[in-house]
Amino acid sequence: MSHPRRTWLFVPGADEKAQAAAARSGADVLIQELEDFTPPALRPKARALAAQLYERWRAAGALAAVRVNPLETCGHEDLEAVLGAKPDIVLMSKVARPEQVQALAAIAHGVELVPNIETAAGLVRACEIARASPRVSAMLVASEDMVADLGAERSRGGEELAYVRARFLVECRAAGVEAIDCPYTFGDAKGAAADARRAKRLGYRMKSIVHPVHAAPVNRVFSVEARELDRSRRIVRAFDEARAQGKERAHVDGRLVEVPVYAAAKRLIESAARTPARRRRTRG
Repeated sequence: MSHPRRTWLFVPGADEKAQAAAARSGADVLIQELEDFTPPALRPKARALAAQLYERWRAAGALAAVRVNPLETCGHEDLEAVLGAKPDIVLMSKVARPEQVQALAAIAHGVELVPNIETAAGLVRACEIARASPRVSAMLVASEDMVADLGAERSRGGEELAYVRARFLVECRAAGVEAIDCPYTFGDAKGAAADARRAKRLGYRMKSIVHPVHAAPVNRVFSVEARELDRSRRIVRAFDEARAQGKERAHVDGRLVEVPVYAAAKRLIESAARTPARRRRTRG
């Protein structure tokens, strides 16, 4: 995954104006959404747009992805039409069983797969689903459909999804795939950034979005600050030097550095290699 994948923007499949706006948004992954964002009557039009659309999105510097309907509905028709356009990634909605991924993998040859977990049934089998094909690179957890399935009440703070998001991340980590956080479906960019920060504290490195204006603030949250990167490098250097002298630990900026802190610093450095570092804003 050399290309940054901080933000995954869902885009209406047949709305050419929205697709052009998506290309300008700065989102890392643009997803032609053929399920909820595309009414059934417009799906033939959306499928016909795929080839030129993916080329334009890649030319804009994004990865071009598509979300198809479940194979139990019209997913076969979606795939037949769009696979020739060579999407970088295929997402599939409403995955609740590993067999659904296996069926998708048998059709979508040689492409990355990202199952979307949108129900309690999918959540409790998330690790099995992630391991259903070696081409599953990541999974995405839903917000609105998950809330509806749970019978919960949707809120800006997302308290009703706290357990879902934490468990989903653990399941993805256990399976060895990336976890893509649920979209913040309210319109305000400040709220989207706050929601992204909550996800980052949990351990997420990627987030899905549904509004193009959310790409920039969410990208900032999931980018590594220059000072964070500098500190991580100093931690790694100090710990390596301590180990070379036969010591078990080191001290950096008054903090005790042991193996877990060292490992976290190395992960941040690796992440920065895939994502442009950002400088902290100063006042004045």
